[in-house]
Amino acid sequence: MDENINELSEQEINKLMQVRMDKLKELQESGKNPFEITEYDRTEYAKQIKDEYDKYEEKDVSVAGRIMAKRIMGKASFCTIQDSTGRIQSYVSINDLGEESYKLFKTYDIGDIIGIKGFVFKTRTEEISIHAKEVVLLSKSLRDLPEKFHGLKDMDLRYRQRYVDLIINPEVKKTFEMRTQIIKEIRNILDSKGYLEVETPILNTISGGATARPFITHHNTLDLDMYLRIATELNLKRLIVGGFDKVYEIGRIFRNEGMDIRHNPEFTSIEFYSAYENYEDMMKLTEEIFSCLAMKIKGTYKFNYQGQEIDLTPGWKKITMIDSVKEACGIDFNEIQTDEEAVKIAREKGIEVPSGKETRGNVIALFFDEYVEKTLIQPTFIYNYPIEVSPLAKKCKEDERLTQRFEIFIGGREYGNAFSELNDPIDQYERFKKEVEAKANGDDEAGMMDEDFINALEYGMPPTGGEGIGIDRLVMLFTDAPSIRDVLFFPTMKPLT
Repeated sequence: MDENINELSEQEINKLMQVRMDKLKELQESGKNPFEITEYDRTEYAKQIKDEYDKYEEKDVSVAGRIMAKRIMGKASFCTIQDSTGRIQSYVSINDLGEESYKLFKTYDIGDIIGIKGFVFKTRTEEISIHAKEVVLLSKSLRDLPEKFHGLKDMDLRYRQRYVDLIINPEVKKTFEMRTQIIKEIRNILDSKGYLEVETPILNTISGGATARPFITHHNTLDLDMYLRIATELNLKRLIVGGFDKVYEIGRIFRNEGMDIRHNPEFTSIEFYSAYENYEDMMKLTEEIFSCLAMKIKGTYKFNYQGQEIDLTPGWKKITMIDSVKEACGIDFNEIQTDEEAVKIAREKGIEVPSGKETRGNVIALFFDEYVEKTLIQPTFIYNYPIEVSPLAKKCKEDERLTQRFEIFIGGREYGNAFSELNDPIDQYERFKKEVEAKANGDDEAGMMDEDFINALEYGMPPTGGEGIGIDRLVMLFTDAPSIRDVLFFPTMKPLT
């Protein structure tokens, strides 16, 4: 069809659907209902046949896929089908199918799913094709596909109807195949180091392990409000207490926050914890994971992401948060000792300090967000974060206002967050109390008191290094995707009605 299906009115779409519905009804009345077929004996795939033509030439094959193109030429026709591996052409003639089957074939629509049995050959134009001996309708498409030359280009519609996006833009599949490859490679690295993959609850009675606003749901039987997890951290550390030395979990996280090109309310993270290690060990492991992925996925440490050359060659820059702020704007918080001084200089620089966060540590973090983060193009470890923004990390011995925490930044974005984990139950209890106070004062991202986690720490947790990495952002980096929605099959969308 010449019109772009995306631009047709609802009435016109309904008319087109009715034509296809009528065809379906005729098939059903003649005893040829495609929806009654439960299986098809497919023996080969399109890519397989094309890649190994010498092996398949003149041999019988059975393929199946969606009709993407048709050329009817009297008693002989061509059609192109698309399966999960690619596209392949088929030659269909009345002499091979017989008059009744060929007549039926001509009624099939673009988008219908068919099975083809025949032998492999090359046309006069050297195109690898299948000479059909049998064509079977396996499923009827009741909607017209978007016209190829206009394509499905409305990004909002592509995200809402990913199934159509994958049909019309098969190159999109490569992103998700690469996503699977990335996750598999991370598993291989951690498994080889003795980590155990585990699963922990998504529903919890307490929201903890991160600073984020949770989703709240209700358990009817227990008559209890519950929270979708905002992190897997606290349960994984419970397992460290229980005697597992190395654990990790890859899973969905839920945060009731804003949406933009880097944030979706549900996303995938990996968190891993290793007993008897610290945040410096986590730095080494992070660098190893990212650089190994670069070589596995890209074949090089250097590649382009959204117009910027990224170099993941091991030996990444490391700099404290305070020194990074000094480098970026000349303000040295080593010389600013009081909360009052810090808040004053923030106001002088036009940085708004939220109510309840008028401390030196919070101001340092605000200066970092304002002046530093966007400048960190090449991989950089920012470490020694203020204690106010790191309630689960150990204090630095040399300055107890700071913690043994780092984040990894690439291309101006944060990709991972790690600590030398706080294992002092008394200190942890006091920090939880401050989180509770902050929540009571209106900070809906502040954490809650987790008495059971304190109880676990009271049994003793060994020194532990832990980290969380955002899988979606990692996939964005290695697939050159501008938005998190490009690497999620079904991103969260507001309903149209």
